[in-house]
Amino acid sequence: MSITKIARAIFNPRIKEIDLYTNYADDIQQKVLRKLIVSAKNTEWGQKYDFRSIHNYEDFRSRLPIQTYDDIKGDVERMIAGEQNILWPSTIRFFAKSSGTTSDKSKFLPLSKESLKNIHYKGGQDVVTLYLKMNPQSKMFSGKGLILGGSHAPSQPFANNLIGDLSAILIENINPLVNLVRVPSKKIALMDEWESKIEAIVNSTINQNVTNLSGVPSWMLVVLKRILEERGKTKVEDIWPNLEVFFHGGVAFTPYREQYNQIIKTPKMHYVETYNASEGFFGTQNDLSDPAMLLMIDYDIFYEFIPLEEVEEENPKVLSISEVELNKNYALVISTSSGLWRYMIGDTIKFTSSNPYKFIITGRTKHFINAFGEELIIDNAENGLAKACKETGALVAEYSAAPVYMDENAKCRHQWLIEFEKMPDSVDKFAMILDQALKELNSDYEAKRSKDIALQPLELIVARKGLFYDWLAKKGKLGGQHKVPRLSNSRKYIEEMLKLNSKQ
Repeated sequence: MSITKIARAIFNPRIKEIDLYTNYADDIQQKVLRKLIVSAKNTEWGQKYDFRSIHNYEDFRSRLPIQTYDDIKGDVERMIAGEQNILWPSTIRFFAKSSGTTSDKSKFLPLSKESLKNIHYKGGQDVVTLYLKMNPQSKMFSGKGLILGGSHAPSQPFANNLIGDLSAILIENINPLVNLVRVPSKKIALMDEWESKIEAIVNSTINQNVTNLSGVPSWMLVVLKRILEERGKTKVEDIWPNLEVFFHGGVAFTPYREQYNQIIKTPKMHYVETYNASEGFFGTQNDLSDPAMLLMIDYDIFYEFIPLEEVEEENPKVLSISEVELNKNYALVISTSSGLWRYMIGDTIKFTSSNPYKFIITGRTKHFINAFGEELIIDNAENGLAKACKETGALVAEYSAAPVYMDENAKCRHQWLIEFEKMPDSVDKFAMILDQALKELNSDYEAKRSKDIALQPLELIVARKGLFYDWLAKKGKLGGQHKVPRLSNSRKYIEEMLKLNSKQ
């Protein structure tokens, strides 16, 4: 019997538990909430909000306020300094450095032993479980998995605490048996200098039998291209003939899909999106033909949702899972066994199904353009770019966009800075198709673009090769889950990029 068949037999019982998501979602979530409340009743927060007297969701919703990082920052700093039993009862030694932004300000999110086991590692196991169900012919365990991770370091002067990328903390604490089926070695995986790390990964994996990949699409692409360059090949399967799946997350895959299709041409290749953030593991695809992800509702995470239009309100409407509607944008709010209570993580999602609950990520609560009432979100941008690429033969490597509020000609517009992997047959045509696609995808954008009165046609600036890589490098943000800000109401990022773009 093959190793994959043995693994399948081990993972199969979990499928029956996941099947309960379809009919018992609210019951499952209420059970999770009770577990979290009881576990934390004697913590500092549990006493502050009298968790002992919380008997149901209505009590919970009325008792605790919605939190952002700024609200808990002081408590997190105390925990990093060594204080315990503040947000969660068990000892917390690990803190994930948030990579949700490329600004200089960092967030440090606590990771308890319970959250590692019952959220992050459970999520990883379920990804494999569901993939093996989706692909009965899989032989992924016949070889190794290439997993890209970040790095971590002790928190001085509290050397027992480790701060770093979530991926590095997961690799540090992973079951030793997993190391038998993954590459590179832990020593290489945790290297902190990205350029040296790439070379070490290439040298240590190029002769391995790699069957599966896990990581952020943008950085995995860098590694794969370097491996192809080293061997003088054009297709990854010429190096790893048994490669069959890429488990990806961290950034939207849409801008990178065609680039992967260019270097991985085998028909047996699969792509599985996961939603694994520093704050928790929230979802994964359970159907290769459906891009929506299954919301994982029986982990140590209780979910709530704020309609996007109410995010900035002083007292926004907050909904439980049983109260959400399909095809509506919500800001995600979570309570977890890491001690995040009613914490708004900054991502927005849209449900495509409620039986079971499946969703797509639509953007960030702060990464959108709404300078003129157009409410352009990342989901619009990704789909618009995909259409423009398809119709012009282009490939987009990276991009960022921001509004031009008014120039010397009093013209308001969106300015797009795009680095092409493959140039379109016409840049002007690409811009025109993108603009038209955004009108079709977003009625608010279409209204503001009407007759070019409120909003002029978008402006497209072609970025030089390597611009976004250089911008991230300048900020010390290479590797891991660091990402380029796609959309912003501010011109802060794009002005930095434009200045760097002028330096050839």
